[in-house]
Amino acid sequence: MKELLDLYREAEEYGIEIDWFSMEQAPSLSVTLPDERMCIALDPWKLDSIAFETTALAHELGHCCTGSFYNLYAACDIRQKHENRADKWAIEHLIGRDAFWNAVRNGKTEIWELADFFGVTEDFMRRAACWYQNGNLAVERYR
Repeated sequence: MKELLDLYREAEEYGIEIDWFSMEQAPSLSVTLPDERMCIALDPWKLDSIAFETTALAHELGHCCTGSFYNLYAACDIRQKHENRADKWAIEHLIGRDAFWNAVRNGKTEIWELADFFGVTEDFMRRAACWYQNGNLAVERYR
């Protein structure tokens, strides 16, 4: 189970620069620069909890560690493929499959309980549960 400071350390080890500044829309984003360096931007005014900062940073690290980048003009299906790849990386990195099932076996069966236990948002935990239970991230199919 990774915590927020672990993610910042990993970013530093991978040579991924993290900057904090106000952004109009997104709370976070990741980019690859022309010289192939990767950067993550976080908007501290939009990250209203440690859980949200943790999941946002893990997701952006997922983009960097899997090379899942796209441009604004990419087709929606291409963008979603990259978003899913980043999410799966983040889920497996923050909440391992064994840790997830151990928590469930130990009585943590509500999404909010699991989210609190793993230090992530409830939305992120829903995607993690969907990934580990159904093998996909299509949370909307199982409501």
